[in-house]
Amino acid sequence: MKNSAYTLVFAATLGAVCAIVLAVPSEMLEPYRRANMEADKVRTILGVLGVPVEKKASSQQLLDSFRSVVKEERRGTLSLYRYLRDEETVAVAVPFSGPGVWGPVEGFLSLSPDLRTVRGITFHKHEETPGLGGEIASERFRKQFIGKTLESISGKAGIRIRPPNSPLADNEVHAITGATMTCNKVEAMLTAVIQRIKEEQNENVK
Repeated sequence: MKNSAYTLVFAATLGAVCAIVLAVPSEMLEPYRRANMEADKVRTILGVLGVPVEKKASSQQLLDSFRSVVKEERRGTLSLYRYLRDEETVAVAVPFSGPGVWGPVEGFLSLSPDLRTVRGITFHKHEETPGLGGEIASERFRKQFIGKTLESISGKAGIRIRPPNSPLADNEVHAITGATMTCNKVEAMLTAVIQRIKEEQNENVK
């Protein structure tokens, strides 16, 4: 019994010590982890807005650049990031997100100042299959969105993702071969955020 009790006490003590040893460094490094996450987000926003940034810029330099030329604002349920140059809006970034096939997808849509035309798009978080759905993050897929309108000729909000090689309208891009489900998910989340943009525009007109 004494040996069993000793073993239990020793195991409990060792477990507590190990937990403390692991917890203390983790707690100390948490501010740095948060700072790196914020810097990654800022770099993504600056990139999709077309703000020139040095590849080796430090986290502080990124934040300083962001604060000097980007204005964050809320418009109803939307978060907007305005890139300003000489007090004029150059581009506006809008975050979007939604479920992918294998996990959440998050990105930013960069738009013209009047929020009618796409200037760029980025997918900074996804868990889609490499070589298939993961190709949404490729430059080849993303470049298709540049210059596309946020609605069809008939005025229906959204960007459609059409089968490869099919004719395209002003608000349509080609899908990725073998990644139909991912493309459908992306189309749905883009349509959702574009509808919110249009709703907010209509509210401001009233």
